[in-house]
Amino acid sequence: MSDMTETTPGWLTSDELEMARAHMPILYVEAVPVRVDDSGEVTSIGLLLRIGPDGTVSRTLVSGRVLHHERVRDALLRHLEKDLGPVALPRIPTSLQPFTVAEYFPTAGITPYHDPRQHAVSLAYIVPVTGDCRPRQDALDLVWFTPQEAASAAVQGEMPGGHAMLLKQALAHAGVAI
Repeated sequence: MSDMTETTPGWLTSDELEMARAHMPILYVEAVPVRVDDSGEVTSIGLLLRIGPDGTVSRTLVSGRVLHHERVRDALLRHLEKDLGPVALPRIPTSLQPFTVAEYFPTAGITPYHDPRQHAVSLAYIVPVTGDCRPRQDALDLVWFTPQEAASAAVQGEMPGGHAMLLKQALAHAGVAI
């Protein structure tokens, strides 16, 4: 066994992850953080500001892998806390039926979703948050947009890899008129 082996259950080493990505789809969860009013209507959408490995700045959704032996509900909570902070107070839906399943391919153009690293299948959720959101990890900031601002060409143009399409689907699923 290598000294580089991660001892946390469910984690792969960088080499193991690269090998798995080359041979099989990886399961992800994605969350569109929203604020809702008393009637449950979406009033704002939170988008993360990140710097990519190539130095480009983009807006993204909460996203991450589901670990081996981890429930989808737990993965959603873990990634929301990782990206939005421990006091975001997300309200995970009682039903874990995603609003869509996004299939990312390393080859662009097969679906609207593209991830050059891998073939990934992502369960996508709209998650209301009520607490104080303070981005952590590799997120620089979290900016709240009105649904109209989030659907604008300017904001959509800052969302790579199909996240703009995913956001449009989330807004349509939530019944937001744009």
